[in-house]
Amino acid sequence: MSDGLYWLMKTEPDTFSFDDLLSRPQQTEGWEGVRNYMARNFMRDQFKVGQLVFFYHSRIEEPAIVGVAQIVKEAYPDEAALDLKSPYFDAKSLAKGESRWCMVDVKAYGQFERPITLKELKSTAVKDLQNMALIKPGQRLSIQPVTKKEWDAVLKISLLKRI
Repeated sequence: MSDGLYWLMKTEPDTFSFDDLLSRPQQTEGWEGVRNYMARNFMRDQFKVGQLVFFYHSRIEEPAIVGVAQIVKEAYPDEAALDLKSPYFDAKSLAKGESRWCMVDVKAYGQFERPITLKELKSTAVKDLQNMALIKPGQRLSIQPVTKKEWDAVLKISLLKRI
């Protein structure tokens, strides 16, 4: 299952949604396009096979955690950084001759019976989440650590159906 570290990964559902992950072969996909050093360093240095990740849909009317994925392949070079046609192209990587960025593979693990909205997570009724990075003002990082206490509190809000 997980060695104790949990994560949250944000995605815009019009770019890549949880349903997109479910439709992939073996319900597995590479998580590409991370272009923030702190997020990259989390993936490169701390993501391990078996860890679980909240799959969070952002930039929508009701941002929400919609499911859980599992890390199935640890960090490897994100070759999209070298592809001139990719929206994730990085000229500095091309000049260096290798990608400065990395990606991991995630596999669908479970889907919530209903999305858990950001508004709900911010609710004062959920005291165990008051320090969660996601609900802090100005927090925009696409990959965030989640404590066990926060993980367990979120799982209590909506039923997770294993896939």
